[in-house]
Amino acid sequence: MTTHGVGPWAGEWPDDPHYDPDLLRHGDTRNVIDRYRYWRMEAIVADLDQHRHPFHVAIENWQHDMNIGSIVRSANAFAADTVHIIGRRRWNKRGAMVTDRYQHLQHHDDVAAFVAWAREAGLPIIAVDNVPGSVLIETFDLPRACVLLFGQEGPGLSEEALAAADAVVEIAQFGSTRSINASAAAAVAMHAWIRAHVPFPKS
Repeated sequence: MTTHGVGPWAGEWPDDPHYDPDLLRHGDTRNVIDRYRYWRMEAIVADLDQHRHPFHVAIENWQHDMNIGSIVRSANAFAADTVHIIGRRRWNKRGAMVTDRYQHLQHHDDVAAFVAWAREAGLPIIAVDNVPGSVLIETFDLPRACVLLFGQEGPGLSEEALAAADAVVEIAQFGSTRSINASAAAAVAMHAWIRAHVPFPKS
């Protein structure tokens, strides 16, 4: 008996290429929404590609930041186009909860390479960091097509990354702490983009 997910398919198997025979036979305990139960991984990625949003997420990875996995998971939840890792190629995937298999990832050796890619793609870089001169994300008009750029826990974004940004925004805070967790900040910023650009029906 499984503690999460679904067991083996009951009844006649569906005649649909989306489905994975092994999952139909043994059950599906993956961290996926019900719509994708029993689907092949490639089929899920192909379906997600039909409705990914036009914002990208980029993360500087100079110190092997433990938050990257959680940021990838949030990017998947909000259907970001691609997550860009700047710096070290390796990162701790535990926090991603396997969502990295369904999320497009791209590596850039350094900030210069990332900026060159963004310029060629025509995407403005929106840095998220609470540094002098930043503006509140709550009052900022986030572009529909853009890259949200995040730094590491503690040091934040590098001077090179901040200098390359088209805008620098910060999240409004009201308590005593100087900053919030990097992965939490990334989730807040992504949701700010969702609030700005995804229409929701009125209840």
